[in-house]
Amino acid sequence: MSQKYAQLLEKLHTINDVEKSIAVLGWDRETYMPIEGNAGRTAQVATLSAIAHELSTSDELGDLLAAAEQEQAGADYDSTPASMLRSVRRTYDEQRRFSSEFVKRSSAITGAAGAAWAKSRQDNDFASYQPHLEAAVSLAQEFAEILGYEDEKYDALLSQHERGLKTADVRRVFATLKSETVPLVMAIGEKLDAVDDRMLKQDFPIEAQRAMCHYAAESVGYDFKRGHLGEVHHPFSTSFGRNDVRITTRFAPEFAVSSIFAVLHEAGHAMYEQGVAEDLDRTPLGRGTSSGIHESQSRLIENQVGRSLGYWQLHFPELTRHFPKQLAGASVEQFHRAINKVQPSLIRVEADELTYNMHIMLRFELEQSLINGELRVADLPEAWRAKMQELLGVAPKTDTEGVLQDVHWSQAAFGYFPTYTLGNLYSAQFVAAAKQQDSSIEADLAKGDSTRLLAWLHKNVHQHGSKFDPAALCERATGSTLTAQPFVDYVREKYGAIYSL
Repeated sequence: MSQKYAQLLEKLHTINDVEKSIAVLGWDRETYMPIEGNAGRTAQVATLSAIAHELSTSDELGDLLAAAEQEQAGADYDSTPASMLRSVRRTYDEQRRFSSEFVKRSSAITGAAGAAWAKSRQDNDFASYQPHLEAAVSLAQEFAEILGYEDEKYDALLSQHERGLKTADVRRVFATLKSETVPLVMAIGEKLDAVDDRMLKQDFPIEAQRAMCHYAAESVGYDFKRGHLGEVHHPFSTSFGRNDVRITTRFAPEFAVSSIFAVLHEAGHAMYEQGVAEDLDRTPLGRGTSSGIHESQSRLIENQVGRSLGYWQLHFPELTRHFPKQLAGASVEQFHRAINKVQPSLIRVEADELTYNMHIMLRFELEQSLINGELRVADLPEAWRAKMQELLGVAPKTDTEGVLQDVHWSQAAFGYFPTYTLGNLYSAQFVAAAKQQDSSIEADLAKGDSTRLLAWLHKNVHQHGSKFDPAALCERATGSTLTAQPFVDYVREKYGAIYSL
């Protein structure tokens, strides 16, 4: 290893350790921290964020980066050093545009907004949350202006989650997906009574849910020796390094299926981080390459594995062991149909695969309007209700089940929501490619065994971390850039069988 590159890695390890310390504080804030600790925690995170920013944008790091780039000028494009230097250069140049004051102020605003959101969601009180969301929107607008953009302000925010993607690209993908799947949804709409999901609408003991969630995560390959399952208002996963990647879910008696699939979803995220190559740990490459690719792993495990008939043919006995009264007399086929029922709903995280994308389109359209200044935050609840009625034919009666259901905007994470649907598309493309490259994978999945699929994902996606941009990673793994067709084929086959279309 060359001298300057080795010195650069030492600096990157230090920066990573500070950033992961911030992540630990964030995990604690969402899981165990007492409510009165928020002000102190916000100050701590703001201080560490400023320190991380100063380290990441220092002249010393810039000089060392330039020297390392000169040393590695002949390195192969696909090599770890070349990928590392590309990533560090891009981040360094971007972060130099932001002052420490902006970074510290950002942490303070989002920390306060996150706490306000949690209380407002619980109390169904949008008015109390409104000033915090207004601050988050202003922060995102300021961020976009500082970072810069060519076409639309929203492009700058989108690029932070999916490098190389433009707002216009997302609109085109969404338009294609809508034209291909809406007819299927309409056809199913004429047969809504064909699937009975009453077995899911009962009270399920929370302790049994906890046990089943642990079992479900382990069944798909999540490593609890390097992980942990916690409880929060809004499920998420977080990584402190490849050997400490934690997941969360939320429990309520009537949300047994929701908690299980939330765990499978977050386990998909977490296994991506657990699968990153060891030599990338503690570096900028030791994480998923984009939000869309990350979401592909969670949606893949949640839906293409977790909602498959094969998975439940193997694991349904365990489910009935935990819930013998609730599932008495139910067959695995009936349960499989129930968990795949297509029906417009209010809550994004509980939506089926077909209508889920409508929830994303709603958020995508609203947050563009917010960022462009075309929609006032004060008018957001009513705009949300109107858009829900337009896209899904249902409208929330409360803000808790409407505009307050997601935590993302309190974190100023505008531009993130489109990546959920991109993840759906990537996931189908990865599975189709895996089956094509290894014919045993399809047979294994039919028996509920995802071991070979997980191995394929480790080899083609997980181990690379963020060495390659999403488009390049997709093409390396599947032979083509992102296309909606595998997802369209997948849902047509699956729901065609369930609804006898």
